[in-house]
Amino acid sequence: MENKEHLKQVISGCLKNNRRSQEELFTLYYGKMLSVCMRYTTDRDSAEEVLQEGFIKIFDKLEAFNYKGSFEGWMRRIMSNTAIDSIRKSKKNPVLTDKDEDFKLGAEDPMVISEEFEALGMKAEMAMEAINQLSPAYKTVFNLYVLEDYSHKEIAEILGISEGTSKSNLSKAKVNLQKVLKEKFMNID
Repeated sequence: MENKEHLKQVISGCLKNNRRSQEELFTLYYGKMLSVCMRYTTDRDSAEEVLQEGFIKIFDKLEAFNYKGSFEGWMRRIMSNTAIDSIRKSKKNPVLTDKDEDFKLGAEDPMVISEEFEALGMKAEMAMEAINQLSPAYKTVFNLYVLEDYSHKEIAEILGISEGTSKSNLSKAKVNLQKVLKEKFMNID
């Protein structure tokens, strides 16, 4: 964003239902918000649907933004919540129904997995590709915890699950990511 004063002008125009201001806000944040939506969906079309719905919510709730925090952060939270709502609609509650037969709790230390990810020095797009292969439940918790910086308590409240389920799904997501990434790196010449 260019500067805070310009942002305030754009937001002010949006609050007055000025179409140009709405279009400018959409254009300014389209790419960043689409990337947020892509983290939760399986394809670009679904991400764009979530993005559209998210921008509608942003315009509806714009008067609630109080300029005390980051506007982009405020928008990201709305987008991620919209994506979660979309997941809920499509699969009632995938977080509660996900089962992973191969996972054995405690089989891999999540801290070791994190260190291995860092040691691999992988590219962001390769990581996102691997994240997109996770089940909806694991992907959602992983995104909320690692990328959106929610606590397990917040994730539990948002998804209607226990903190333990959130922690378990994060751990399982990390194990599955490690498997996917190891396979990818083994297939690179």
